[in-house]
Amino acid sequence: MRVTSYSITDIGKQRQLNQDYVFTSQVPMGTLPNLFIVADGMGGHKAGEYASKCAVETIVDDVNLSTEKSVIKVLSGAIRHANERIRQVSSQDDNYQGMGTTLVVAAFDGKEMYVANVGDSRLYLLHDGLRQVTTDHSLVEEMVRIGELEREKARNHPDKNIITRAIGVVEVVDVDFFELDDLKEGDIILMCSDGLSNMLDDNELERIVGGAGTLEEKAKRLIAAANLNGGRDNIAVILIELLLDEE
Repeated sequence: MRVTSYSITDIGKQRQLNQDYVFTSQVPMGTLPNLFIVADGMGGHKAGEYASKCAVETIVDDVNLSTEKSVIKVLSGAIRHANERIRQVSSQDDNYQGMGTTLVVAAFDGKEMYVANVGDSRLYLLHDGLRQVTTDHSLVEEMVRIGELEREKARNHPDKNIITRAIGVVEVVDVDFFELDDLKEGDIILMCSDGLSNMLDDNELERIVGGAGTLEEKAKRLIAAANLNGGRDNIAVILIELLLDEE
């Protein structure tokens, strides 16, 4: 099984800076067959912009240098290093104090997908319908989990932007890992920042991702739809499709 992809970011309609950062590689990096990352930075001035870029570049560098065979161990070590690097810069420069970034990372090996997640950037799988693979690390998601808030009301809750985990905020970051081993030809993966998922509900996401067109056309439709609904934040999108290996 091989993958093809398209990625795009957009500043949205209401922000002055784009603090979202994406990375895609369909070719091997270090011991990984491929690598896909979405990061959504936070912090005043240009701190969030720096945090997301720094995290992604640190992970890419670490993955390229790693000789570890386990995908989870490769990603875990790289994310831990990114967390340490952002904390170091934040402690040394007042302009970057308190910065951080969300992160969702994916790598594919045959029919298996490995996912790492910190914060509220998401990964969805379109396979007989759209489902969210990652779990948001946010105050609202915690309220839903313990029964204080209905799922239908979560997307528009006033505290939606309060996240409970981020890269660069605490000394030891807690990362969620997911492994899926039943991927099929034609499955599509959507990775995105909350600038997309806060603007479009799951039905709209499924309609666009599962509709006609190339990955590029679908990604641009997602951006346009998010902006049409208000574009309150930066928007990052990666679409990945699984294809049979070429003979």
